[in-house]
Amino acid sequence: MSELTLLVVADPAAPYLTPLAQINQKARMIVTNDRSEVLRVAPEADVLLNGDFRNGELFQEAFRQGKRLRWVHSPAAGVEKVLSPEIAASKVPLTNGRGVFARPLGEWIVGAMLFFTYDMRKNLDDQRAHAWKPAEHGELYGQTLAIIGYGSIGHAAEERARAFGMKILTIRRGENAKLREVLSQCDFAAVCAPLTRETRGMIGAAEIAAMKKTAVIINVGRGPVIDEKSLIAALKEKKIRGAALDVFETEPLPANSPFFELENVLISPHSADFLPDLRERALQFFVENFDRFVKGEPLQNVVDKHAGY
Repeated sequence: MSELTLLVVADPAAPYLTPLAQINQKARMIVTNDRSEVLRVAPEADVLLNGDFRNGELFQEAFRQGKRLRWVHSPAAGVEKVLSPEIAASKVPLTNGRGVFARPLGEWIVGAMLFFTYDMRKNLDDQRAHAWKPAEHGELYGQTLAIIGYGSIGHAAEERARAFGMKILTIRRGENAKLREVLSQCDFAAVCAPLTRETRGMIGAAEIAAMKKTAVIINVGRGPVIDEKSLIAALKEKKIRGAALDVFETEPLPANSPFFELENVLISPHSADFLPDLRERALQFFVENFDRFVKGEPLQNVVDKHAGY
């Protein structure tokens, strides 16, 4: 398969690209983020990889010039930044990193639930004040976790939550009609949904109003899935207990965001899955998928371009 050409849109000096060395004997590989070089090579490429992770613009440009592309891959789980109209309309399969980051995200969801259940904010405040103030707290056992978006992250959250003896409710694709009912029953709501036309703003004022006053909402999916104005209003008025947020409508989160001032909010800067070898893991998955491609086997994580994930 030496005739295969793989174009990787990335800084060739990036240290996280090391897993790609396994491909050297299987394809001609060009790694560059120089726009002129990318556009020169793109018409010859059989496979296109976005090694930039965050930025999809040059990747999209390369796709538009790719005359013989047979497969394109984005290593992130979300594809909204790379799914251009041209890619969406094309028959060329797009794959992503769905599932690669599920385990740490599932753990972070549990960590957020423990943070609120054991009132660790109070523990930290008392520690800073050199104060000894024992107080009652809850436990996760017997509480209900609603998982909004029951994909790989949702499965990881469920597996870990069940180990604590929690009850699980789920909202899958096409089940938005029962969203408010599920939210009204839960103690924690973990939002794991991708960003699509159907999920944008799916949790708004009415959905938040359906939640218990003691409930906590956790978002590790995409920021715009929750209407932030409605969430901020509910948090200020203590209509729900709190929120643990790893993703936001605008990132980086502006310094003047009200979220920073709210004591019932736990903020993570889109880093719940930011492991030391995060990028290497994502590229190792691509390497394994590349082996399937070379052997003519079905690719894993083929994106439903119409659904957007």
